Amino acid sequence: MEKLLIAEFQNEYDLVDSVKAVRAADIDVIDAYTPYAVHGLDKAMDLKPSRLTQICFTFAFIGLLVGVLGQYWVSAVNWPINIGGRPWNSLPAFMPVAFEVIILFAGLGTVFSFFAWRRVKHGKPGLQPSLRATNDRFYIVMKQGQHRKSATSVTEIVTAHHGKMVEN
Repeated sequence: MEKLLIAEFQNEYDLVDSVKAVRAADIDVIDAYTPYAVHGLDKAMDLKPSRLTQICFTFAFIGLLVGVLGQYWVSAVNWPINIGGRPWNSLPAFMPVAFEVIILFAGLGTVFSFFAWRRVKHGKPGLQPSLRATNDRFYIVMKQGQHRKSATSVTEIVTAHHGKMVEN
């Protein structure tokens, strides 16, 4: 297992600038820990856009089909009851329940897809650089690489951007 280097910053501007400089030096950035979403950090880390929106839309569409077709089957095919001459397949009456099924399928499908996609397992230990990692400090985690020289170059880059290295 490769040794990880962890750097701590006081503000998000130094964090983003340091991530850009570290990536320019061909050092892999594993992750960044911030107390809130930092604008521009995804571009600095060169992250790809998430496909969870497409997965959520797919599950929402499946939920719409299940909600509408399920209600149609119950009210018009399986047990049709003529109440006041109303049609059995009234689409506006199906919308509240279909909306709830859309939300149910989209929410649960997205969560379980995320767990399966990222291989999140119960009891898997995570890396937490510090107890203050998501409270009031900003951290980046990097791979040290093959040579000890990369650790010293990372330390120089981090200190140039008002950060400090943390022991892990």
